[in-house]
Amino acid sequence: MRVVALISGGKDSCYNMMQCVAAGHQVVALANLRPAENTGQTDELDSYMYQTVGHHAIDLYADALDLPLYRCFIKGTSVNTGREYTMCQEDEVEDLYRLLKLVKDKEGVEGVSVGAILSDYQRVRVEHVCRRLNLQPLAYLWRQNQEILLKEMISSNIQAIIIKVAAFGLDPDKHLGKTLDQVEPYLLELSEKYGVHVCGEGGEYETFTLDCPLFKKKIVVDSAEVVVHSADAFAPVAYLHFLKLHLENKQGESSGTFVVNSCSCEVSCNNDDIFPSSEEDEPEKNILVISKSLKPNSLDITKTFGSSGKSLSGYQWFSGITAHFLPSKDKNAQEAAREAFSSLQANMTSEGLKLKDIILVHLYVKSMEDFNVINSVYVTEFDLCPPARVCVETLLPDGVLFCIDCLAHKYDIATVDVLHDEKLVMHVQSISHWAPASIGPYSQSIKVGDVLYCAGQIALVPCTMRLVSGGIWTEAIVSLRHVERVIQAMSQKTALHHVITASCYVTDSKNIPIARSVWQKKLQECKKVEDSETYHDVTAVCGLLAVVVISHLPRDAAIEWHVVAVVDDPLQRKHFSMKMLSEGFQIECESVVSSSASCGSISLHLSLISPSTSQLDLGGPLHDLVAMFRQAVEKLSEDCSASPLSFRAFFKEDIFDAETLQTGLQEYLEKYLGKKTPALILVPVVDLPGTEVIHITCWLS
Repeated sequence: MRVVALISGGKDSCYNMMQCVAAGHQVVALANLRPAENTGQTDELDSYMYQTVGHHAIDLYADALDLPLYRCFIKGTSVNTGREYTMCQEDEVEDLYRLLKLVKDKEGVEGVSVGAILSDYQRVRVEHVCRRLNLQPLAYLWRQNQEILLKEMISSNIQAIIIKVAAFGLDPDKHLGKTLDQVEPYLLELSEKYGVHVCGEGGEYETFTLDCPLFKKKIVVDSAEVVVHSADAFAPVAYLHFLKLHLENKQGESSGTFVVNSCSCEVSCNNDDIFPSSEEDEPEKNILVISKSLKPNSLDITKTFGSSGKSLSGYQWFSGITAHFLPSKDKNAQEAAREAFSSLQANMTSEGLKLKDIILVHLYVKSMEDFNVINSVYVTEFDLCPPARVCVETLLPDGVLFCIDCLAHKYDIATVDVLHDEKLVMHVQSISHWAPASIGPYSQSIKVGDVLYCAGQIALVPCTMRLVSGGIWTEAIVSLRHVERVIQAMSQKTALHHVITASCYVTDSKNIPIARSVWQKKLQECKKVEDSETYHDVTAVCGLLAVVVISHLPRDAAIEWHVVAVVDDPLQRKHFSMKMLSEGFQIECESVVSSSASCGSISLHLSLISPSTSQLDLGGPLHDLVAMFRQAVEKLSEDCSASPLSFRAFFKEDIFDAETLQTGLQEYLEKYLGKKTPALILVPVVDLPGTEVIHITCWLS
């Protein structure tokens, strides 16, 4: 990819440029924004977006790197300072748009190198500009461990000096002009004592790069003066003003060749203790041979639109939004998709909601081959801050293109703590080493109140966006690591044991025990960390896991994880379980309530006690299943006021008749729960664990 590097002169923009080259991209131009000369602030501008200290020396970069340098003046100011950026002509972000448009027109670039590490403010705005110009942001330093990152920069021969200090413990007389390797031990000490960001992400210091392996010539500072901006006794702010610099040839030094640390995105799977014991190695046998009780697919399970009631906090679940499509008919797939979204919009409007109120979407497709067509319509419905999304192929009836269900939220300003229920969106579109970029119309995660609604994660290598090699074990570990990183990025101390409900989609029954084994191993790792900080005799209540086998996943992945997590104290969660026998079946139920009592999850499964070839009447077991569900809801309501919103029934498609299931479940739900009836979602699957024939997950909020 032809790339333009956004440079400030600092270490981060230089090291990210090196990462771009290491990833096989070609840096063909440099770009920089500098203070306008008529502002009176010729050394440094008070900008939320740009490092401008040291900007006088940026012109030397063109010769040092032997690349064209494009520069524009910063004419705007920080006008739109919200979490999300919307276009505003007076904002300094529009200066970046004009600069990158110029470079794209002149150099034909496709990507932009960005040195962002932790600033969502900068990332969101650069991504906004890149999206408008159809450029791919490359932010390889994003959310990397800062101590490790600083060590990497030093070992990669980035020669950068401190040119500004603005934090407690940093002294202009001692630290200005010092190189990274000279100040590293002291920065680590400050981080340990006072929480200073080792890479200066909190604005503690700024750097200027004099040399790096990409430079053909190095920059030499002949003279500079210290300018004190604020003589604060505890945290003075001061910077170096360069008076004279020159370039020198790098005699006897190789330029343009370097080694960066090996990519951390891929993970080797050699850890023996993660593999299941020998008895788990065998795939669970599918011994079920029950006949269908009625004509196959006599009812289209996707024709019934439904919705839950609205919870006290303004949550509502919608189900059964379907795109009907038969290739022989006149309308094409895109028209069918548009009709389905129009139907969703109409139903939401009748409830006083808009599409932008949706926070989580489940998209079940008949065939992944239709995904691009579906996505082309989907993207027109969700632009800025799209909902989190789970997408899998499953056994939908003939004539159905896809089926959607979704969770929407709109708080009532009169009754709800608006700050507590504020919607926070993570929609990272930059390629990095952190987690897969959201290159489609979905966010990695949306946080409302203390709940994190995450997108499904498959095992894409973040820096290449290709599926990891190494088979199911590696895929399971890498994709779950993505989940961990996303929830941690949304809330710093959140980890996998904060998950309250999880669904794992696999494409082969043999992978069920593998998924469970990896899940348990990861939870045990979380527990070890927690045990070191809490009492050893208390066990955290972790999320309820459903593993189901479906026909196909995006990118031909073997496994996809989807979780909802809560920023609570897992040690204080309430959990209960019950089981009963019902006419040849066993029904098991588990429930968990968050310690904040804001939400809960219920899991039920119906398992066959012994294999049978006879016709089994489902009436009794379905009645008992819903009766047990009502018991669980009532038990839950003792601790929290959450309402049941979704009743997702994964069922073995080759065993049950859809009509029996649909009418039976809906009838009993309405009978037992009345106005509190959740949205019923039927998902036909290829297989379930062991002798399970139905697995139900319910979300309460």
